[in-house]
Amino acid sequence: MSPQSDRIRVINGFDQNAYTYYPVLIVGAGESGIALGSRLREEGIDQFRIFERQAGIGGTWWINRYPGVACDVPAAFYSFSFSPNLKWTSLHPGGAEIYQYFNETCEKYQIVDKIQLNTDVSELRWLEDEKLWEATLTHLVPGMGDMSKQDRNQRIADKGRQSVYLRQEIVRARIVCSCAGGLVEPNPWPSSIPGRDTFEGPVFHSARWKHEVDFKDKNVIVIGTGCSAAQFVPRLIHEPYSAKSVTQIMRSPPWVVPRQENPGGKDNYEKYSPKLFSMVPGLAKLFRTMCFAAGEYDWFTIFDPNNWNHRTRGKLESRMIARMKGIVSEKYHEILTPDYSIGCKRRIFDAHWLPSLNDPKIELTTKPITKVSSNSITIGPGRTYPDPANTSSKAPTDEETIPADVIVLGNGFEVTTWLHPLKIRGKGGVYMQDVWDERGGPQAYYGLAMDGFPNLFFVIGPNTVTGHSSVILASENMVEYNIRLIKKIIHGDATTIEVKKEAEIAWTKFVQDRLKLTVFNAGCQNWYQKDGWNSTAYPYSQIDFTLRCMFPKWSDWDFQYTRKGLLKRQARQALSVLLVASVVVGAYTLRSAVLKGGSSRSSLVATPGNCALFEGHLDIETLGGAGFASQFQSAALVAPNSGDEDAARDGVWDLSVYNGIELVVGSGDSKRYTFTLKDELPQDKRNDGRDKAGINWEADFSLGTGSELTSREGTQEKVIWIPWEALKATFRGRENGDGRKLNIRKIRRIGLMIRRSVCHGRVEFWEN
Repeated sequence: MSPQSDRIRVINGFDQNAYTYYPVLIVGAGESGIALGSRLREEGIDQFRIFERQAGIGGTWWINRYPGVACDVPAAFYSFSFSPNLKWTSLHPGGAEIYQYFNETCEKYQIVDKIQLNTDVSELRWLEDEKLWEATLTHLVPGMGDMSKQDRNQRIADKGRQSVYLRQEIVRARIVCSCAGGLVEPNPWPSSIPGRDTFEGPVFHSARWKHEVDFKDKNVIVIGTGCSAAQFVPRLIHEPYSAKSVTQIMRSPPWVVPRQENPGGKDNYEKYSPKLFSMVPGLAKLFRTMCFAAGEYDWFTIFDPNNWNHRTRGKLESRMIARMKGIVSEKYHEILTPDYSIGCKRRIFDAHWLPSLNDPKIELTTKPITKVSSNSITIGPGRTYPDPANTSSKAPTDEETIPADVIVLGNGFEVTTWLHPLKIRGKGGVYMQDVWDERGGPQAYYGLAMDGFPNLFFVIGPNTVTGHSSVILASENMVEYNIRLIKKIIHGDATTIEVKKEAEIAWTKFVQDRLKLTVFNAGCQNWYQKDGWNSTAYPYSQIDFTLRCMFPKWSDWDFQYTRKGLLKRQARQALSVLLVASVVVGAYTLRSAVLKGGSSRSSLVATPGNCALFEGHLDIETLGGAGFASQFQSAALVAPNSGDEDAARDGVWDLSVYNGIELVVGSGDSKRYTFTLKDELPQDKRNDGRDKAGINWEADFSLGTGSELTSREGTQEKVIWIPWEALKATFRGRENGDGRKLNIRKIRRIGLMIRRSVCHGRVEFWEN
C-alpha cells in the first residue's frame, strides 16, 4: 500500500459503527510530536493526525508559564537539527521564545492543520483480526486539557462531567506513535500533611501557574527546590510580584552549578549572534556541535562508571561547594552541601537562586511541614536534612509557625508513571501497565517499543532521558528510528512490526544492570527511579544512543511482510549477494590481471660469462608491508665462487604469500631443483652451529607434481611453474637427520637453491 493510497478516510460513513481511519496517529504535540510530524512531511508522508490534550502546541513549554521559566540547556542545542533557529535572543531563552520557535516549526513544515487540540487519547486497543489500533478520543471543553488530572476530577465533582468533557469518539489507526512527554502530570500536595484542607489561600503547582493570584505583600510558601523553583523563587520578591516573604521548604540539597553566560554579554549576544549565525556558513552548526561535545564531556567525567570520573567528579564537587559557600551566608552552608555524588539528581544550572538566598525576604529550611492552618503552616520539629540522627549537625530542628497566604508546589511531576492516564491494551487484551508490573517496572526496547503491542512506537519512552544532554537530541534519534519503521508499513512492505520478547527483556536487563553502576544510583532520592527501578535514565552517552538508532539491529524485530515486501526483501538479498560476488570476482580478476600483466612481477637476471654450471640462491629476508617490488631489490643471486657461502646457505624467503614460482630458463632441460626449508627454533634453543637459525630440510622437487613446463612461443625460453601447494606437498611429513618431522604449517622461512646449466636465466615471482 503506497502513501498515496493509504489515506485518512471515513469508513462506513452512513452506519452507526462509522469511524475515521488514520494511517498514522500521533499522541501529543510537544517537541517530540512536532519533530515526528515535521520529519514525516519531509519524507513525503502527510496522512497522519496529531492529537493533543492541551489547548496549544509545545507540551511542557505551553503549560509551564511560571515567572522566569527558561531553558537551562543552550538553545542552539535545544532546537531541531533539521530546523535550526538562528535568531535566539539568549543562550537560555525564556519559555515564550521557545514556544514561538515550536510554533514557527509547525508552520514551516505545514503541520498546523495536522494537529487537533483539546483532544485526549484516553485508550488504545489492538484489533488482531484487522491489524489496527482502535483509539478512544475524548474531546474536552477548550482549556480543560491544561488542567491537571486532579483538578479536572475536582471540577467534575463540583460541576459535572459536561463541564470538562464534550464527547467521545472511536477512531482506528494502522500505526500509533506515542509522543506523550514525561513532565506532564504534576505531583500533588502530600496528603499526609494534617490540616491542608483548612488552608484558605490559593494552592497551585508551578506547572499550572495561576497568574490571577496577587502576590503583593503576601507570605508565600514554596515546596521544593528543583529546577523550576530555582527559576521562579528569586523573582517573587521583585516586581511585578513583590511578595512580602518567601519560605522555601527543601527536602535535600541539589547540586548547583553555574549557568553558562551569554558570550559577549546578553545585549551583545542578542544583537550580534543572529547576524553572525546567518552570515557565517557553518557557524551555527559548529556552535551546536560544541554544545553537544560539552554535554558529552560531562557524561564521561560525571555520569559514566569509570575510574577517571571518580577523580574528576570529586574535584568538581569540591569546586561547586566552594562556589556555594562563596555566595550564600554561612547559615546555609551545611544544608546546601549534598551528601551524594553530583549527577545523582538533576543538576540546577543557576544564575539567580543562590544569590537570592542572601535577601532577607527569602528563607530556606529543611524542616518539614507538620501542620497547615487557614493562614499559616507549622514546620518542625525535626528536619529532613542533614540526617536527624547526625547529632553533630547545627541545622535547626525546632518547631516554628510561619504565616502563609499562598502555597506554590514546586515538587516535580509524576515521571515514573509512564503514559498515565492513557490505557493501552495489546494482543490478547493485555494492558501494558500489567506487563510492566509483572516485569519489574516501566520499560521498552530502546525506549521505543514493547512486545505484544505491534505497530505501537514511542518517542522518548522509558530509559531515554539523560542528565547531561538535550532531550531534543534523544527525541530526534527516536524520531528517525520511528520513521524507518513507519515507512515499511505505510509503503506496504509489512502489515505489522513488533519487537521480539526476548530482545525487549534482554535490553531491559542490560539497561537496569548498567544503571546500577552509574551515578544515578549514588545514594540520593531522585525522580529517575521509584522503588529501586529506574525507568527514566539512559545509562550511556548520547553518542552511544545515536549510533544505536542509526544502525538498528533488525534481527530483534518481527516483521509480518506483505507479498510486495517479501519480493523487495528477496530482491535486496539477491542484490546483496550479487554485489558481494561482483566484488569477489572483480578482486580475483584484478589480481589475475596483475599477476599475468606483470605489474607485480619482479625478476632477477643472471648472466654468467659462460654456460658453466650455475648455482644461485635467492635471499629475501622479509616480504610484505612496503611492497614486493621494492623489497625484491635487496635480493641477490649469489654464485658459489663469490665467497659468500653464508648468504647462499642461510638466505630465507617467505613463500607463503605467493601462488608459486616461475623459472624462465634458456637452453638445457634439467628437471630437478633443490629447495631448503628452515624451521625456526626458539631463541633459547639455538646453538652456534650452521643450524643456529633452525633446522634444515632439503628436498628435490621434480616436475610432474603439480608443476608445469611450457615453451614460450617465438623464443628458446622454457617456463617452469611450481605451485606453492605442490611445494608444500613435497615436504609434508619429511624427516631430517635426527628424526624430527617437518610441520609444513609452522615453516617460518624457505630458501630456494637453483642448480641449473644455463647460458642465461631469469627467476620471476608472482605476488599472491
